[in-house]
Amino acid sequence: MLRTALRNVLAHKARLIMTALAVLLGVAFVSGTLVFADTTANAFRNASAQSLKGVAVSVRAEAATATDTAAPDTAGGEDGRPATALDSALARKIRQLPGVASVRPTVHGEATLAGKDGRPFHADTHGQNLATNYQPGKDGKDSHFPLKEGRGPAAEGELALDATTAAKAGYRIGDTVRFATDGPALTKRLVGTVSTDDPQVTAGGSLTLFDTRTAQKLFHHPGQFDEIAVAAGPGADEYALTDQVQALLPKDGVSATSGAELAAEQSAQIAESTGYLTKTLLVFAGIALFVGVFLIANTFTMLISQRSREIALMRAVGASRRQVVRSVLIEAALLGLVASAGGFSLGLGIATALRPLLNTTGAALPDGPLVITPAAPLASLAVGVLVTVLAAWLPSRKAAKIAPVAALRSVDQTPPARALMLRNILGALLTGAGVLVMLYVATLRTSTESHLMTAMLGATLTLGGVIALAPLLSRPLITLAGHVTTRFFGVGGKLAEQNALRNPRRTAATASALMIGLALITGLTVGAHSAQYAMAKEATQGLTADYKVNYSTARGLDSAAATKIARVPGVAAAAPIAAAQFATHGEYAVITGTDPKAFGKAAQLDFRTGSLHAIGPGRIAVSDEFAGRAGLQVGATLDAEMGGGTDSGKAHRKKLTVVGIYAKTRTTDEALGTLTDVLPYSVTKQLDNVLVKTEPRQAAGLDRKIRAALGDSPLLKVRSQEQLVKDNNESVTTVLSMMYGLLGMALVIAILGVVNTLAMSVFERTREIGMLRAIGLDRAGIRQMVRLESVVISLFGAVLGIGTGTFLAWAGGGLTTSSMHEYETVLPWGRLGTFLVLALMTGVLAAIWPARRAARLNMLQSIQPS
Repeated sequence: MLRTALRNVLAHKARLIMTALAVLLGVAFVSGTLVFADTTANAFRNASAQSLKGVAVSVRAEAATATDTAAPDTAGGEDGRPATALDSALARKIRQLPGVASVRPTVHGEATLAGKDGRPFHADTHGQNLATNYQPGKDGKDSHFPLKEGRGPAAEGELALDATTAAKAGYRIGDTVRFATDGPALTKRLVGTVSTDDPQVTAGGSLTLFDTRTAQKLFHHPGQFDEIAVAAGPGADEYALTDQVQALLPKDGVSATSGAELAAEQSAQIAESTGYLTKTLLVFAGIALFVGVFLIANTFTMLISQRSREIALMRAVGASRRQVVRSVLIEAALLGLVASAGGFSLGLGIATALRPLLNTTGAALPDGPLVITPAAPLASLAVGVLVTVLAAWLPSRKAAKIAPVAALRSVDQTPPARALMLRNILGALLTGAGVLVMLYVATLRTSTESHLMTAMLGATLTLGGVIALAPLLSRPLITLAGHVTTRFFGVGGKLAEQNALRNPRRTAATASALMIGLALITGLTVGAHSAQYAMAKEATQGLTADYKVNYSTARGLDSAAATKIARVPGVAAAAPIAAAQFATHGEYAVITGTDPKAFGKAAQLDFRTGSLHAIGPGRIAVSDEFAGRAGLQVGATLDAEMGGGTDSGKAHRKKLTVVGIYAKTRTTDEALGTLTDVLPYSVTKQLDNVLVKTEPRQAAGLDRKIRAALGDSPLLKVRSQEQLVKDNNESVTTVLSMMYGLLGMALVIAILGVVNTLAMSVFERTREIGMLRAIGLDRAGIRQMVRLESVVISLFGAVLGIGTGTFLAWAGGGLTTSSMHEYETVLPWGRLGTFLVLALMTGVLAAIWPARRAARLNMLQSIQPS
């Protein structure tokens, strides 16, 4: 039986090539993901090891508390960070401990640059625009940042950049660099460029270096640091040294951690961060393999049907059912092994391409050599062989049940009606259960973990049920399509319809592979389009301003910013916006402070009662939602606790009178008052943003004048309504593009399934095609018949996929309404139409080779009895 399996594999190379490609692509995704995960984890570990190289003890200030953030120390740096105990005196004490080789005190911060052309550089990569202090040794160089050109910064007016950032921003040694740390623009002269292996920088961020005094002035207090790294001398015990350092530290606010403990912490963080990404990618690899199962099962079913006489003869000469099953499974295992080996090789290319691809979305993955552990190839081979064998198991059992005499009488038998009936009953039960679960999900309004699991269960049941019902659904849908093909293409269209209906199971299996991919893509597209529509609506709801001005950092704009903007020629109104917390009647909320007169020109509120003009000192308007929760109405007097709740210890009581109730918008939150009533109680004591309304036909180009009026800081954002919508939708668009790319593998496999089914169907119908040629159907008619059959099957899969995906997106959309109040299902008709067109094109392209093969069949040889 082993020799028989080997002979069958070699005898049907052309027929099995599509199946091998399906396994190859699915395994490539799995192996690529596994290698990528090992490579990324190793790159992070290397970067971590490099940053911890020579660090025996790390002394760090503990994170500031919420109270510290709310009330920053005015003696701090420009970012208002509170003072820490990590000062030069402590660094000197640690340096004097026995066993200490060296001490490196470090200041950490962020600096956003403007390019040589004046435009903000990496302004949106907040958290990756690193800044620190350059610490030269006796040779005048810092070993942590090797110089590429020039020298390190040594005075307040100097800085250095990493070489990549300097090149991209267009700076050369001697140029004046404009940057911002947390507010207005600053300038310093570029004196050097350095290299660094920090993953945040190598993945697209930037690095700015200052001398220590300047860094402290910009980011902290004079003489103070964020971290003190301690290097141990020869023979020193790391843990004993950590205890000695800890003994020097104050009891609160500062802690010492050994290098080994830091490495363990970072290793755990790396495993957690890379593990989530790996699991996500493996889910899509599983989808690709699941789609491949349909192709593999379809292929083996058709091969067994074609070899029914051969199997009958084997049974007649003494082969048992178990031996027939074993022969088919050995054949599948051999195919899976060869295809998996090729898939693993292709997976190495996928692993190499994933890092730069994900870094374009801001993933900040470090560079590093490709890492191939024994687990990756072994797991890939095991998955490929297992999937192929499992897919071939049912066809092998079907082969073993063929009676020798029945097999000799017929080559292609219709599936038993009883088997199809059982399948239809099972499909109806699964579909019904799935639909009921999804209808229940549609009533939910929160996306808790349990609700998400329920939605996943409902989607799985629905998809499984539709797959099981596909043979039953194929007849009415393909018959309907057949009326169209017959009307426009005559006999060729009628023959295509009949060929697609001849074996409902085969047609359904082929269409199901395409259906799964399109269902997932449609669901994602409908959900993402609806979310983007809701986000765009929320971003501009009640907003008539032409521009919104704010900083990319949390500190906010200077309180005089609105006045400066209002003086810009072409500006009709500039409404300052600040927010603060307040509590009343047992309810906590946010109140927006503004200039009511300017706000009336930059925004539009729908007042239920009262008006915007009634707002003034001590007089506020509240949203209808908050009024309902707190039991408020016009004329009510509030004893409000401004600036926090009763437990914060920072609240200030203030008498406020309700003079209006409006429909809540994203611009105004729960309450609206004057700037003088709100600004003193805001967290930063600064403006959150300024809404700008321009004079008629003056909006174009006014953003540059507004930037100039505010000092043109690289942190400054001046965005139009279109840009606000684009920024809000950017994350959804990026994720959707990635999902399209990942699900594209499943669609490629589905297309291969259509090609494979048609090619093998042509082989089965050799005599039939010969007879059609004999009675007058020309080669063009044969090609048209095969193409139309392919199009009909593809459109059947597309209709099922688009319909199922749309239903799942509608039912699951309710889970987002808690965080996105404007969410409603909005169908992207253009994209759905594009999917149908792509399905039609898939059918046409998939039929090219099978149609040519059918048209080239020799008429006389085809009609000869086998």
